Amino acid sequence: METTNKFMKEAIRLSIEKMRAGNGGPFGAVVVKDGEIIARGFNQVTSSNDPTAHAEMVAIREACSKLGSFQLTGCEIYTSCEPCPMCLGAIYWARPDKVYYANTKEGAAAIDFDDQFIYEEIDLPISDRKMPFIHMMEKEAKVAFDEWADKQDKIEY
Repeated sequence: METTNKFMKEAIRLSIEKMRAGNGGPFGAVVVKDGEIIARGFNQVTSSNDPTAHAEMVAIREACSKLGSFQLTGCEIYTSCEPCPMCLGAIYWARPDKVYYANTKEGAAAIDFDDQFIYEEIDLPISDRKMPFIHMMEKEAKVAFDEWADKQDKIEY
């Protein structure tokens, strides 16, 4: 328990320090493997003009780069807040063993980081979503899917 507290304290420290420095929102994350922090991330959305630069995304990218792998098997993620839908998706794709979080999505919503509308949009039929999604050129795009299905040297994930 003391070790997990140490890692969460680092994620929280990053969230406070980098928010105070003006890097972005109050979010921090670390990726741990074999009891060592291998990657750190903090929210850089406003400082990098990148809407995907959430703490978890930054930490996942750094960890995967260091490991030379697109998966984080054998790793744990510590994040200062329950992940948003984008980060949650990335976490599932990265496949860490476990995720620890501190603040909740309800707490984030209380300070105007409310992702509930995204959860609601995901559940709607495409035709009912607030943002128009227009389906087009499926036949032309399917060529890539067909070639992938037949590709002998692909790396499965």
